[in-house]
Amino acid sequence: MKLGLFGMPLHPATRPVSEVYDEDQARIILADQLGFEEVFIGEHVSCTTEPIASPMIFLASLINQTKNIKLGTGVVALPNHHPALVAAEVAQFDHMAKGRFQFGIGPGGLASDMELFGVLDGAVRNEKMEESIEIILDIWQSNPPYKYNTKHYSFGVEQTIIPEISVGTMHKPFQQPHPPIFSTAMSPFSSSITKAVQRGWSPMTANFCGENVVASHWQKYLEGCESVGKEPTGEEWRVARNVVVRPTDAEAEEAVMDPNGGNFFYLEYLWKVLKAANYTAVMKSDPNMSDDDVTVEDLVKDIVIYGSPNTVAEKIAAMRERSGKFGGLLMAMMDGSGANEAGERQSMTLLANEVMPKLRKL
Repeated sequence: MKLGLFGMPLHPATRPVSEVYDEDQARIILADQLGFEEVFIGEHVSCTTEPIASPMIFLASLINQTKNIKLGTGVVALPNHHPALVAAEVAQFDHMAKGRFQFGIGPGGLASDMELFGVLDGAVRNEKMEESIEIILDIWQSNPPYKYNTKHYSFGVEQTIIPEISVGTMHKPFQQPHPPIFSTAMSPFSSSITKAVQRGWSPMTANFCGENVVASHWQKYLEGCESVGKEPTGEEWRVARNVVVRPTDAEAEEAVMDPNGGNFFYLEYLWKVLKAANYTAVMKSDPNMSDDDVTVEDLVKDIVIYGSPNTVAEKIAAMRERSGKFGGLLMAMMDGSGANEAGERQSMTLLANEVMPKLRKL
């Protein structure tokens, strides 16, 4: 099983933004040193609590500070961007990282971003995403002239091409035919999972999904495999989770239930965001449960995997048996305010050095 990191990331808006950038960079450098294989960083433009507007700009700062870890977008919200610019920037990043890039794509998840870019309509958003990725893939496989006329995009390079000096030509990525593509999902029984498998992409399940949603994604993964005659090994499926590891179960429970801890802040924030969007079913262990009956403590107990190294290894193994045999675990990055940073680093270290060897044996 692969081990990676996933970061929205999420920090109190009162913290200096340069400070949280440094913190997130240091966390990824540590992950590289511990043998984490990959990291995915999210994109949010109109929310200072989620401070990374461009995951590629942020990740570019880590290319020369890390050695092995693969750097991925989690995700580029394609409806919010011009596809030609995404194609050019991804190709550039892939060359700069010499193939250590993973291209996570999605329609976007923050309502204020959708409003900002004029894609609040879900149907329009999904149409733009599909058109955008098709154009991006075509650019990487083609030479000029470029000409695209779709429902939402009309552009090209035809009149200003100078072949002898490559004017009008766009770069292709370092990895051929293109970097690995990852597609995120958080909705119960999301068709994004099936479509990803059908297209040879890797599906990713969000860390704040209840386990019932994770299990529904396995069912959609199986459907995708069956439709293309693929063996359902689960190897390419990533599942992100909040994980807290301490030397003992008691220490882990104390850390995870701390009202000032990173998981409390994280899940309380997300609950408010999803409640405002009337989309709380994503997080609830029982979709029929009233929102008024859900507490942050309930969410922490349901969503966070916590305990000693032995306990966490057993919980992850049991979850794979119940919910589907995902081939990659992405540990969600929490805020490191105060004493939380030391705890996050301890969790990462124990997860990499003690939990993963036990889990692979199990």
